[in-house]
Amino acid sequence: MAYEIYLKKGEERRIIYGHSWVYANEVARIVGKDKNGALATVYDCNGGYIGKGFINHASKILVRIFIRDEREDVENIIAERIHTANAMRRELGYDNCYRAVYAEADNLPALIVDKYGDYLSVQILSLGMHLRKKEIVASLVKEFAPKGIYERSDVAVRKKEGLPEVTGVLYGEVPDWIPIEENGLHMAVNVREGQKTGYFLDQKENRFVIRRYARGEVLDCFCNSGGFSLNAATKADSVIAVDASELALSNVTRNAELNGFTNIQTVCADVFELLRDYRKQGKQFDCVILDPPAFTKTASQAQDALKGYLDINTLGLKLVKNGGYLVTCSCSHFVTQPMFEKMLADASRRSGRRVQCVEVRSQSPDHPTLPSADETHYLKCFVLKVTA
Repeated sequence: MAYEIYLKKGEERRIIYGHSWVYANEVARIVGKDKNGALATVYDCNGGYIGKGFINHASKILVRIFIRDEREDVENIIAERIHTANAMRRELGYDNCYRAVYAEADNLPALIVDKYGDYLSVQILSLGMHLRKKEIVASLVKEFAPKGIYERSDVAVRKKEGLPEVTGVLYGEVPDWIPIEENGLHMAVNVREGQKTGYFLDQKENRFVIRRYARGEVLDCFCNSGGFSLNAATKADSVIAVDASELALSNVTRNAELNGFTNIQTVCADVFELLRDYRKQGKQFDCVILDPPAFTKTASQAQDALKGYLDINTLGLKLVKNGGYLVTCSCSHFVTQPMFEKMLADASRRSGRRVQCVEVRSQSPDHPTLPSADETHYLKCFVLKVTA
């Protein structure tokens, strides 16, 4: 008999509003028996139907709901969802590189698919999706006709699902470097060793917007493969791209050469220490970009993360010339937008700089969010003009 999951009283509200996660501690009782990773039906405390999803007894997220009607033809549902998600991106004008499937936001929990030119990079983060990898690959091949598909499921969250971290070619052949075009610029993406699935597509449109604020001397901190640096270089006299990773900086150099840029200098350093050194030297810039990795991946560490953000943004503001700009980001959903905005006000006071908030941005539209799921809305991007 297939699993039937009955929730405790009141626990259904969040899920009915669109969230897909059913936590184990929200469950009153489980009826039936099936394989782990099988399709389970979820009901409220009165037996009212809510939806179906894959069950995993090893995870705190017991069920990830993705079916709200009575269907159970999982293979066809996955194929239809992939097609719908991709069609939405194409309608928005995305073509060469974009996030084609964004997990819960596209009603395919724990599945991420990024398109890089003729290739796909995939992350599978749950047991239920892992067991259906063959069907997922078949659907992706039918939808995209890619030259190759590479799996980047080398993320710690899989351990919470009882799964190992894995990488490798799932279909066709995948080269070490994949050429893409972003914002009219040529770039090379390494899906085997690059961050996340190879590159941070969520900042694509924010990187283009940097052209509005880049001028004179630009400092790009935590530059990774140089997406902000290259866009800034189209307008600025000079760009210093800083990262602690030599591999990341070699990618910046490679991408600069692809576009014929000679005004980008790379510096391998700890950003916090470098900014303090620049401060001691009295060095300032017309534009400072801060796009650090997430300072926390848990809610319990959010306050510690805010201290880190406060430190780096205080330092950044001190290095901006009067009339210049600070472009600052956070990719941790545990640090909410109100928390981040308050931190920026504190950083302004600590730095002794007066600022105007010129623009507030988020992730690109190929990373849609669900109002019912805070986890899908994680990226904050503020542009501050230093007025004194």
